[in-house]
Amino acid sequence: MASVSPGDVVRVHYTGSLEDGTVFDSSREGEPLEFEAGSEQLIEGVSSAVIGMVEGESRTVTVPPEKGYGHYDETLAHALAKSDVPEGVEIGDMLRAMRGEEEIHVWVSEIKEDEIILDANHPLAGKTLVFELELVSAEIGGDCCSRNPECG
Repeated sequence: MASVSPGDVVRVHYTGSLEDGTVFDSSREGEPLEFEAGSEQLIEGVSSAVIGMVEGESRTVTVPPEKGYGHYDETLAHALAKSDVPEGVEIGDMLRAMRGEEEIHVWVSEIKEDEIILDANHPLAGKTLVFELELVSAEIGGDCCSRNPECG
């Protein structure tokens, strides 16, 4: 049985958790996640973890921040007066904000008496993640150029 190489299209069931065991996402109740192994479609720690796996194999990988959602950048969190944000926002809510002419997504990370902290970091930035992966299927091998017409 052939193993997964970079560029192979894989379908994976996964459960993602924090180091303390708190589950933040899982595909177990739905369809497997499909992506190209070794690509930048997903965080590096998961995308590269499937390389070398065979169909039906399971593996648990620990993903440090630099191979996950990056290190936490304190300069991306800003306090705003409660009156400057929509009424009724709660911790974890995603909002859109403007940075110059660029629209960015921020999330409400903290609510204080008079202000709200909006954070442009990914909510999992700075965290070590643990993924339980099961390779459901893989399109192994094939001609790179049949999958990517730009490579020719």
